[in-house]
Amino acid sequence: MRTLSTITSRRPFTLLGVLLAVLVIVAFVLVALNASQAGASPQQTVVVASRDLQPRIPISADSLATKSIPVPGTYPKVYFTRIEDVQGMVPLVAIPSGQAVVSNDVAKPNNALGSQSEYLPIPQGYVALTLPTSEQQGVADYIQPGDYMSVIATVSTAGKVAVKTIFTQVHVIKVGSASSASNAGATSLTIVVTQCQAEVITWFLTYAALKYTLESYKDYAPGEKLPDPKCPSVGDAKGVTLQVIQAAYPTLF
Repeated sequence: MRTLSTITSRRPFTLLGVLLAVLVIVAFVLVALNASQAGASPQQTVVVASRDLQPRIPISADSLATKSIPVPGTYPKVYFTRIEDVQGMVPLVAIPSGQAVVSNDVAKPNNALGSQSEYLPIPQGYVALTLPTSEQQGVADYIQPGDYMSVIATVSTAGKVAVKTIFTQVHVIKVGSASSASNAGATSLTIVVTQCQAEVITWFLTYAALKYTLESYKDYAPGEKLPDPKCPSVGDAKGVTLQVIQAAYPTLF
């Protein structure tokens, strides 16, 4: 039979055991909380694709949205937080709908050179053609992308010199080369024409002299450029000879 003194002597050990058990439980809870917090990444609102984005096609604002996603607390600055910062950029790879747009997958149009550059704005049924230019030939470098110009041909044959405007409302889409840092002093103009018109202009570039005039912006008629019924596709170009040019522009000969 245990005496009162025996029970009293064991009480400190019992209290110590209870205290140790409580400390173990508290430590376990703290470790679990820390592990949970370490595994959870903070939320960040980023720009995502609201539909599939294809390479080389500039990104429009209506193809973007914002979404909150978990990102590491020390994540590199590869995400965009504003739609305005992504609009107009060019995808370097296909970006599926719902995926975050990151800086490694897009580039500004002027920086996306080579095979990954943006598509030229060429309407269906038309082609791009590059013309040589200079200060005297191209209105002292005042012609800029988006302008409309007219093309004048000068033909000298059989002792006769004749001048005629052969095309008007020619849309300029680029000035200078894709790799040039500035348009100042550009030596070329890239225009949009039908393949049939491209053949005619190429003939005049070879056998005549061309000069350009810049049309008034009040006379521009951009609109939607529908395929030309006289030359709706590249395959409709049949070639150009002197006889074809003489029939089309009799006053030059």
